[in-house]
Amino acid sequence: MQEWRICPSILNADLNNLESEILKVSSVSEYLHLDIMDNNFVPNITFDIERSEEIIGFSPLPVDVHLMISEPELTVARYCQAGAASVTFHWEATASAELVIERIQENGSRVGLAIKPKTPLTEVSHLLSKIDMLLIMTVEPGFGGQSFMTEMMPKVSSARTIIDLMPAPRPWIQVDGGISLATIETAANAGADTFVAGSAVFKAPIPAQMILDMKKVLESVRLG
Repeated sequence: MQEWRICPSILNADLNNLESEILKVSSVSEYLHLDIMDNNFVPNITFDIERSEEIIGFSPLPVDVHLMISEPELTVARYCQAGAASVTFHWEATASAELVIERIQENGSRVGLAIKPKTPLTEVSHLLSKIDMLLIMTVEPGFGGQSFMTEMMPKVSSARTIIDLMPAPRPWIQVDGGISLATIETAANAGADTFVAGSAVFKAPIPAQMILDMKKVLESVRLG
């Protein structure tokens, strides 16, 4: 049976009241998605390492850290050591993806590898057997609230075809960007199983209900 995971991103939450914001979704979510931006790899900046450590520490949900930073090999171990359940870095941000993978594994977190919309799947296909999750961006990374890029779905489908032929345990396929009640079915039908949702969740009147509504859509996909 297909397992689904919804990971609300706090990028569009009330950053002044993060503990209470996270509690709004903690009973219905699988992971908390924490976007780290450095104003270098992407033109935006979010949480520094100290604030990230605090968030990981007080989150009742396991934290899925998404590093949108240059040279992740320099700091990735610290996020793992802070207790991140999963740490994802960008293929485009490092000269040695294998080194970053090793550092995440050595420090006990799940390994995620992300690719931007313009990066072909073929660039990272040789690494799929070494990671726990492939993140296919469905917007250009850097800002929340962008529109879902339907044109990324063939990439998701190609990844699903490759991964389904791999021996277990197989990497998850995560999508991030523009995931909402209107787009999650499209992403699931293409082969994604792990969904980052930010604006759609935290701008909803009742964030937890939005996640439950998304899960109903996913259940309908499961039932065909």
